[in-house]
Amino acid sequence: MFEEARWTRTRLVFCGVAVGIFLFCSLLIFNQQYDDVIGMGLFTHHSSLQSENQFLKDRLNYLTHQVETIQKQLNVLGDKGNELRSMVDLPKLDNDILKAGTGGVDERIDFTSSTDVNNLFNKLQSSTDNAEREIQLQLANYHDVTATYEKNKVRFEHLPALKPMAGFYSKNDFGMRLHPVLHFYRKHEGVDIINAVGTPVYAAADGIVSFTGHESGYGITLQLDHGYSLKTLYGHLSQILVHEGQKVKRGEIIARSGNTGLSNGPHLHYEVRVNGVAQNPIDYFFDDISPKDFQQ
Repeated sequence: MFEEARWTRTRLVFCGVAVGIFLFCSLLIFNQQYDDVIGMGLFTHHSSLQSENQFLKDRLNYLTHQVETIQKQLNVLGDKGNELRSMVDLPKLDNDILKAGTGGVDERIDFTSSTDVNNLFNKLQSSTDNAEREIQLQLANYHDVTATYEKNKVRFEHLPALKPMAGFYSKNDFGMRLHPVLHFYRKHEGVDIINAVGTPVYAAADGIVSFTGHESGYGITLQLDHGYSLKTLYGHLSQILVHEGQKVKRGEIIARSGNTGLSNGPHLHYEVRVNGVAQNPIDYFFDDISPKDFQQ
């Protein structure tokens, strides 16, 4: 009888403890479900981490999108850069070079966070690395374009593009022709520009006076060395206004036309030579450039 009463009491205590544990666990689950609605303060830290994790993922997604937008803009700059390269006579950067500049092996990093956040971190890291390499490539590209442009600008200043004197130009004057004085066919290595004696003669490009004096057939002659293997010759002059070794600028008056040497009338004989070989001066003239552009 006593044993039975004690066993009944034990079962009641056990059932009470079990019911208590069940109710406590239910209370904890309910509190967690509704973010500590009863103010126990047990799961607020976990909930706060969840909120921070979601905020972090949202920010990473936003930053990744921003970097991808920057990458698209860099691609546009790459196309513009190739246009500029063409304008300064540089070869375009092909896709293989662009891939070499922006590619590379992306090493995955463990940021000791959740899988989703870790993937987002690595995606952002890869995008920013590619964008940084692309920026360095474009900076080098624009440096090349700028440097080449400056070189071309200097070279253009030494290109004999200016017509050296006002007057009548014969477009078919260069090459084999019947000499007007000697009356036999010989190669004419320049153009004759017809105008009155004393007409101003201008430097066709920047250069240095390499010769002044009399030369057989050309009479009073002046030669300019423009660098880049380019030289110009001005013959049949009446007066030379510069001296050997003097630097001259395109459009500067260097002489006056005449009728000296083997000539049958007042004119300027003008030649362009590259590495000593005569070229047709007409091929070098820019029709929209005149001496008036250089006169103050």
